[in-house]
Amino acid sequence: QVQLVESGGGLVQPGGSLRLSCAASGSTFSTTVMSWYRQAPGKERELVATITSAGGSTIYADSMKGRFTISRDNAKSTVYLQMNSLNPEDTAVYYCHAFTRGRFYWGQGTQVTVSS
Repeated sequence: QVQLVESGGGLVQPGGSLRLSCAASGSTFSTTVMSWYRQAPGKERELVATITSAGGSTIYADSMKGRFTISRDNAKSTVYLQMNSLNPEDTAVYYCHAFTRGRFYWGQGTQVTVSS
């Protein structure tokens, strides 16, 4: 069983930045593929970014490339999402996702609202 706890969401003005964190427990974090997803009101959940277990490879959705950065600290069992140049279309609940030993796990989500 893997537990994921997100933090760092909140209200930010357009053009601003936020850093989300996701602390994982209950697994060997260093062998877990970690991702961030988001779900805006009335829309399907979508992939934001993925980082491999050793952090050597990352994947981003096209609309996030150049603005968002996913990273991980295996010593702290934490994955991060640095979000820059935020715009109102980035408003959503952001979810941490883990894939390990053939199973998927989700965090409870953290709300990000971009508004002036």
